[in-house]
Amino acid sequence: MTFALTATTRAATGKRVKDVRNAGSLPAVVYGHGTEPQSLTLGVSEFQKLYRTAGSSSLIDLSIDGAAPVKVLIQEVQPHHLTMKPQHVDLRQINMKEELEVEVPLAFTGEAPAVKELAGTLVHAYDAVLVKCLPSDLPHEITIDLSVLKTFDDAITVANLVLPKGVTVLLDADASLVSVAAPLTDEQLKKMEEEGAGDVTAVKTEAEEKKAEEDAKAAEEAAAAEASK
Repeated sequence: MTFALTATTRAATGKRVKDVRNAGSLPAVVYGHGTEPQSLTLGVSEFQKLYRTAGSSSLIDLSIDGAAPVKVLIQEVQPHHLTMKPQHVDLRQINMKEELEVEVPLAFTGEAPAVKELAGTLVHAYDAVLVKCLPSDLPHEITIDLSVLKTFDDAITVANLVLPKGVTVLLDADASLVSVAAPLTDEQLKKMEEEGAGDVTAVKTEAEEKKAEEDAKAAEEAAAAEASK
């Protein structure tokens, strides 16, 4: 799949960047590959749609002011602290002849028999791994089949990954990526309660009591409002 993004050069910097956002655009900067950093403006909707699909591990053809596109990666997206909408984007220009290091997400498929049949809990040690490769070999994601996790002793390690040619994961080969934890025994649950780790029943009861109080208060307010009409 090919990803493309258009941008225009941006003169507004510093405090004036706020004007760019107020105008409905997204400020960005592109740097790397021996070039000077360049301030840009992106379309908000166009970027959000692209980012949902490409993420930070897919090469993007970036065209600036209608010029021939250059290859970039989304390096960082700074979100608004309340709305979480992107406020600024860092793009890294890539040299296609040089190896790079990028975090690639893990995509989990299938179902672990140790979860389905033995009531275990899936434990993800990693959701992404750092890889090293040429840009042309960069995978969008690395797929892991969970169906091999048949017992609580099974684990999928870096050595078990099926990697594209030319891709190296920068973790120890025996590093565990995902496994299945056995359900807690009655004895373990009792010990947790004794140590104050939490009584599920008590928590549920407190939640139910709180909801009942909120419902009663809402009913009183509704009745008062009706009476005042």
